[in-house]
Amino acid sequence: MAPTAVSREAPTRAGSGVAIDATAAGEHATVDATAAGVRAVNALLAAPERPAALTITDPRGAHAIACGLDADIEVTIEGHVGYYCAGMNQRATVTVRGSAGVGVAENMMSGTVRVEGDASQSAGATAHGGLLVIEGNAGARCGISMKGVDIVVGGDIGHMSAFMGQAGRLVVLGDAGEALGDSLYEARIYVRGRVASLGADCVRKELRPEHLAELAELLAAAGFDADPAEFTRYGSARELYHFHVDNANAY
Repeated sequence: MAPTAVSREAPTRAGSGVAIDATAAGEHATVDATAAGVRAVNALLAAPERPAALTITDPRGAHAIACGLDADIEVTIEGHVGYYCAGMNQRATVTVRGSAGVGVAENMMSGTVRVEGDASQSAGATAHGGLLVIEGNAGARCGISMKGVDIVVGGDIGHMSAFMGQAGRLVVLGDAGEALGDSLYEARIYVRGRVASLGADCVRKELRPEHLAELAELLAAAGFDADPAEFTRYGSARELYHFHVDNANAY
């Protein structure tokens, strides 16, 4: 039996109420981002009485939508989003049915963020954990300063990706731009396609059985059907951990 639609109220930026369609049990709600305003949408997501699942319609490229989530909630955004969507995410599952601007899932701690289109630069920047899936292409500096996040990109990535990557895994089913993994620490990089060039201290490494198993698990979690044996692994040569005068030009 289909749930009965009811109306709930959420404050808009002007302080008045805006109607939100929800099930009678309060398990799922739908809100129009343009009508309600981003502040009201984010306030609803942070409220103790928030629904278990929320569909956000008509985002029109809004910035900082669904940021700072800290609950087991499923958020679906029907359209393109702007800067820093799902930033600082913890526990939540966020799906963008469109493309995302700069810094999607920036500083994410846990949970899952999926972009069904393309992502602009700095996707997953400084993220500490969780899974970021980009089904299309990602721009420059994808995974910059990543600190434990897993990032899986179905298409290509731009230059300087995984720059200063400290921990986590970056998987690319397409090609990678110039200076991949520049100044890399211990993050692991897997690329199926061509790499334009490697950054300072990033080298090609052996793809051992444990890496094949790790890669198969990541691909399955992201929903991609690809053969792990087709990938090349890259990692740190560990020459830049400490300053050495012979390496001065590489810093």
